[in-house]
Amino acid sequence: MGRRTIGLDLGGVRCGVAVDDELAQLAHPRPNLPAKDRKALVSALAELAREIDARRFVIGLPLEMTGEEGRAAERVRTFAQHLADATGLEVQLWDERLTTVEAASALRRAGRDARAQKALIDGAAAVTILQAWLDARRARRARKQEGA
Repeated sequence: MGRRTIGLDLGGVRCGVAVDDELAQLAHPRPNLPAKDRKALVSALAELAREIDARRFVIGLPLEMTGEEGRAAERVRTFAQHLADATGLEVQLWDERLTTVEAASALRRAGRDARAQKALIDGAAAVTILQAWLDARRARRARKQEGA
């Protein structure tokens, strides 16, 4: 089974995509995928997973600032289940509050104007989601080793 992880920032129009490197240390953006046709999106993601030998998807869960789930979170949960059923791969949800804000800030620091940001924001958000997940996973492993 594969070792790679695919991070997703699911939107209504586009889906930002990121993948980790082979050492599971860093997240890297991939081209956005059209998201309006969910069946086609699942098919494209299944193909990407086969191509890079992925083991799991990490999808940003859009919680309200209060931590509660709204309609957007419900849509993501439904999509996550559909993706898991269609691919047979593990799908984890990750709190994505403020990831778009973080991604926009990083793009601004990199000198991208608002027009350029629009085309890049979904991929940057997917990178932020996946990198946060990778960092948390690494921290959990380090704590386990310290306690062992």
